[in-house]
Amino acid sequence: MNLSRRRFVQTGGALWLAFHVPGAASTESETSFAPNAYLRVDPRGQVTVIVAYVEMGQGTYTSIPMLVAEELEVSLSSVRVEHAPPDERFYGNPFLGGIQATGNSNAIRGSWEPMRRAGAVARTLLVQAAAVQWKVEPASCRAEKGAVVHSASGRRLPYGALVAAAAKLPVPAPESVTLKPRERFKLIGTPAKRLDLAGKVNGAAIYGIDAKVPGMKIATLAMSPAFGGRLRNMDDAAAKAVPGVRQIVRLDDAVAVVADHMWAAKQGLAALKIDWEDGANAALSSASLAADMEAASRKPGAVARNDGDFAKALETAATRHEAVYQAPFLAHATMEPMNCTVHVRKDSCEVWTGTQAMTRARAAAAQTAGLPLERVTVHNHLLGGGFGRRLEIDGIVRAVQVAKQVDGPVKVIYTREEDIQHDMYRPYFYDRMTAGLDAQGMPVAWSHRITGSSIMARWAPPFFQKGLDPETVDGAVEPPYALPNMRIEYVHHEPPGIPTAFWRGVGPAHNVFMVESFIDELAAVAGKDPVAYRRALLAANPRARAVLDLAAGKAGWGKPLAGRAGRGVSLQHAFGSYLAQVAEVEVAASGEVRVRRVVCAVDCGTVVNPDTVRAQMESGVAFGVSAALREEVTLKGGRVEQTNFGDYRVLRIDEMPSVDVYLVDSREAPGGIGETATACVMPALTNAIFAATGKRIRKLPVANQAATSKI
Repeated sequence: MNLSRRRFVQTGGALWLAFHVPGAASTESETSFAPNAYLRVDPRGQVTVIVAYVEMGQGTYTSIPMLVAEELEVSLSSVRVEHAPPDERFYGNPFLGGIQATGNSNAIRGSWEPMRRAGAVARTLLVQAAAVQWKVEPASCRAEKGAVVHSASGRRLPYGALVAAAAKLPVPAPESVTLKPRERFKLIGTPAKRLDLAGKVNGAAIYGIDAKVPGMKIATLAMSPAFGGRLRNMDDAAAKAVPGVRQIVRLDDAVAVVADHMWAAKQGLAALKIDWEDGANAALSSASLAADMEAASRKPGAVARNDGDFAKALETAATRHEAVYQAPFLAHATMEPMNCTVHVRKDSCEVWTGTQAMTRARAAAAQTAGLPLERVTVHNHLLGGGFGRRLEIDGIVRAVQVAKQVDGPVKVIYTREEDIQHDMYRPYFYDRMTAGLDAQGMPVAWSHRITGSSIMARWAPPFFQKGLDPETVDGAVEPPYALPNMRIEYVHHEPPGIPTAFWRGVGPAHNVFMVESFIDELAAVAGKDPVAYRRALLAANPRARAVLDLAAGKAGWGKPLAGRAGRGVSLQHAFGSYLAQVAEVEVAASGEVRVRRVVCAVDCGTVVNPDTVRAQMESGVAFGVSAALREEVTLKGGRVEQTNFGDYRVLRIDEMPSVDVYLVDSREAPGGIGETATACVMPALTNAIFAATGKRIRKLPVANQAATSKI
């Protein structure tokens, strides 16, 4: 916090406390004070926290208020959450270069100290206000349950009675305000009921798709099925005859049917006779893309890490081992399909949606509508799943394009088919791994060459420097192991026409699969137990070793399993957290894989809400197991072949494994948790398949690869 610009603003009798996250974007000078969130206490004692991070199921709207409530000495039930408006001057994410966005498992990491300090400063001011009124020393008073108490006399004043006086006091320097020690925590570290739970149970919660505006029409659309294709011609006579259809909107590469309700819009869309021009990517296929990736992977890449002398160490190694791993394009398939409601007027544009990146959504709407930024208003709602999909603004752009041709507000909803066939996909990766082992089978040389798209080159170009994308190599450049003579390269290769985007787990979601699969292969080459092999590489990493031992112990590692069953292990350090998982699988002779159990040992630093951590582990396991077993986006004729959950097969409820979560009691600062389990479970699963069948899985999804008998 920069106190030279701190201020309290008394509005409506309420105390507003502004606080600053270091690194937040600002239009002012570096020494100025640019708040990025606010804490408000009104005369009734109601505490409102304005949160810059969105709620998409990860528990942000509970865990962040817990930080404030802990220091402010109020019950969590007395806290209300408001979402911050789009404004990067105040609400920029310090972990994303000041961009106002939610992702990369950093909401708690970014909020941990600033939010607690905001509560502590507010508490200090309220105590001082009471002390002045009582004419006593502030040290003789304490904050307790939303009030200030004078310890000697027992006098008590609720916060609401103190806000006017507190707003007039000088703000204490942040370093002079003492944060509560861990031993005095009442909320942090305890399971807390989700503040947003009731609304989600009773239906009161409002998601983007629930937005209702007077006079609103509903639209759904068909986009060119081939990437880069265009609309050549269309016969809309039958569509216009469908009851409830009001308008057909033509765009360069799409057609939208505007109607009174979704059913009429869908029926109208089905009645359209559309002639598409496929364009330059009409011959694109999965086979041609894979061949292209394979060729690109043979070229040297930009060097992300180069320790020692890899070439010399490999030349003198007792054993050399190589492997190629592939990870497919993946859709996000969020439960809430893409949607956006827009009302474009002559001099304004209003947007109702659920987005992970509000300022980007606003800027995209303004540009598409041809309006100044200040003429655009974005109302953000709860997100029915984000997973990185709603970091993108393509759906906002499309909705504004449609709304510009409609008189009045229109809600544009993608059908599930359009949602899957026009996603922004997790990139395809083609990785080459090489290791040299000494006479004892331990690595003396390690090489990892990553080939694939760079999302950062498009999404945040300043982060893409000298051919390197820090997100794409995340999980590869700093594995938890001590690996001498390490060389990590990145070959930037964009598949023609395929839009790619962040997907839950980002870089670690593919790199941890490659690294942990290859470590398992090296253990097998050395003839050593996979857990013992990893432990030997962790002498200088006690946190990683602790979660590995905890997971292995709780999973019963080493105990025999009957039949075609096996256990696999995976370890990672990602998003500031350490995680080890042991997956137990059963493989039928047909190759059908059933994941019976997953044991997770987590060291995510100080735990704010253990229920959230457990829920995110369970959710991440489901997401990762689903992707590893069956999910894959394939192409033929320039088109995505998958259309719905019938052929883009996600995990079903009867396939969900039991998930046991064990939390390490840590005093470190919090790490991220929303994406960790997704990345870690994939290699644990495939390593378990190897233990059960002897079949090594190097290409995802598993599908029927496990049908091969033990070799």
